[in-house]
Amino acid sequence: MIKTAFTEVMDIDHPIALGGLGGGHTNTAMTSAVSKAGGLGALGCHAMRPKDVTDAAWKLREETNRPFALNFLLFAVEDEAFQAALDANPPAVAFAWPRANQDIASYVDRAHDVGAKVTFMVNQVAGAVKAVEAGADVVVAQGTEGGGHVGWMASLAFTPLVVDAVAPIPVLTAGGVADGRGLAAALALGADGALLGTRFLATNESPLHDNFKQAILDSDGHDTLLTEIPDIAAATVWPGAMSRSSRNAFIERWAGREWALRENQAEVLADVMDARNSGNVSGAPLSYGQDAGLIDDIAPAGELVTRITVEAENILRNRLPKLIS
Repeated sequence: MIKTAFTEVMDIDHPIALGGLGGGHTNTAMTSAVSKAGGLGALGCHAMRPKDVTDAAWKLREETNRPFALNFLLFAVEDEAFQAALDANPPAVAFAWPRANQDIASYVDRAHDVGAKVTFMVNQVAGAVKAVEAGADVVVAQGTEGGGHVGWMASLAFTPLVVDAVAPIPVLTAGGVADGRGLAAALALGADGALLGTRFLATNESPLHDNFKQAILDSDGHDTLLTEIPDIAAATVWPGAMSRSSRNAFIERWAGREWALRENQAEVLADVMDARNSGNVSGAPLSYGQDAGLIDDIAPAGELVTRITVEAENILRNRLPKLIS
């Protein structure tokens, strides 16, 4: 069993966290499965109504007595939904993507006031320092290899930069991790664990349509790009982020024609929603990371937590010591 500052702070067994994956990409089944297996499950609460947040939080409490996190995107947080989360006394709250001048300390303080630990995802060293100054208990260093909204620096360089900047606060690596090799690498970089998103999208519990899960399995890891097209289609502006998405027919259709997408945004978004519901992988943006090339099966989320941890343990215990003469 791998014990780190992250597992101690969160009172969990394994240094693995589920990404918040807002916008309906997580559900209580996936979240509770990760938590029951000894990791830190997280439920993306972006765009959820206050009652839905309340219902989900209490359902998670029914499904597991292990720690879990409720995830909020700070640039778009709605106070009623956030208060509903706090009223449910979650073990942890996960924050990401604040606006440049947003008062993040007030949100961290409110989470601490109900006894919740706070994780904070960042994509710049300055953001990591700001999160720690605001009181974050864990910092997540997100590399550009990840799926969905990301920054510009890769995990290999970014993780140790953040570790050095915020020590002794625990740091998780996010982006590019899909197996035990990635977890072992994160630990070697000085992190206290890893946060995974794409790998958990390809699980039995994932709410993604089966066709979208299959697209992740079919990926060779080279078929993504950073683009604004998904956000233009959704009429959303993320602060300082680009979206890593599959280079599918939808993206190719609008690449270089973003002006036309803006002109027809409402109609296109309706088509996107239909495509998502029907499993049309060519008709909607599909966010996944470069580590999709490492994923070749649909597995139970809890089984993945165990599999990844065991693989990392074997690397740390058996392979790496042999390299020292």
